[in-house]
Amino acid sequence: MVVTFGEALVDMIETPDGRFAAALGGAVCNFTIAAARQHMDATYLNPLSTDSFGQGFARMLARDGVRLGSPARSARPTSLAIVTLDADGTPSYVFHREGVADRDIRPAQARAALPAGMRLFHTGGLALVPGDIGATLEIIQAAAAAGALISVDANMRPLVCDDLAAYAAGVQRALALADLIKVSEEDLLHLGYTDMAPLAAARLLQQQTQVKLVALTLGAQGAVLLSRRACVALGAPERIDVVDTVGCGDSFLAGLVASLASAGKLSAAALGEASAATLKQAARYAVASASINAMREGCNPATAAETAAFLAAQPDWPDAAGEQAA
Repeated sequence: MVVTFGEALVDMIETPDGRFAAALGGAVCNFTIAAARQHMDATYLNPLSTDSFGQGFARMLARDGVRLGSPARSARPTSLAIVTLDADGTPSYVFHREGVADRDIRPAQARAALPAGMRLFHTGGLALVPGDIGATLEIIQAAAAAGALISVDANMRPLVCDDLAAYAAGVQRALALADLIKVSEEDLLHLGYTDMAPLAAARLLQQQTQVKLVALTLGAQGAVLLSRRACVALGAPERIDVVDTVGCGDSFLAGLVASLASAGKLSAAALGEASAATLKQAARYAVASASINAMREGCNPATAAETAAFLAAQPDWPDAAGEQAA
């Protein structure tokens, strides 16, 4: 079972004519949906709002079989993010996060709502901002004590916080508790890993923490997976017609987790000792999942069947993966 803790917010996405269209999302909620579509048993821990957007989230999560860890609704409104896209389809965000539903949960409530039988506990994104990090760390520790593998996606959004140094310090504390982390090249810069190549920064981050597997996303250049034993880099497939990149990182991570679970490698020991062959297979599946999402508007994660069909149409693509010792 995958249990997730973090934001469910509405992306108000700029359209070519200057209008904004509402899309239900948020990094952690997106990951939850993406994991469920990859046939993983998923529970979303945070409360949803009683407002119309909250009703929409409830229907969306139910359609993909996601259980609600906090079935009682919050009277607070749903979080909002204003999303504008540049010429390459890369999003930037402005957040409205005060007094919102997904933050309407105390650590004791979240700990009590953790279901038995957790295999993976995932958090990240806006759950790591300075105002929320203390509570999130408590919940991470409770999940780890219950035997769950800990996954953290840095997914930093500097515009949500005035104090980047405090924000980065909190994210580092969360990453230090994780078995599996996902970071982008931009995340590493925000975390202070400057004046070095992204892979060197990812290696240093791994050395400074107990993390068993680091997933480094590089946008159009693909991704790198780094275990304690091996490192694999995989470029993006050719002929991808990118619509936008909203939710691609979340889809990537869900695909990664699903692939590792299918291979019987979703444990701390297995992640740390993951071979180049295991990492290559997982990277292929994860990048395929992200690529499918990139060809769609907003976050619309791939199903397991769609990912399998995409991979079948790319028979020579894995041969582009580079391998080396960690």
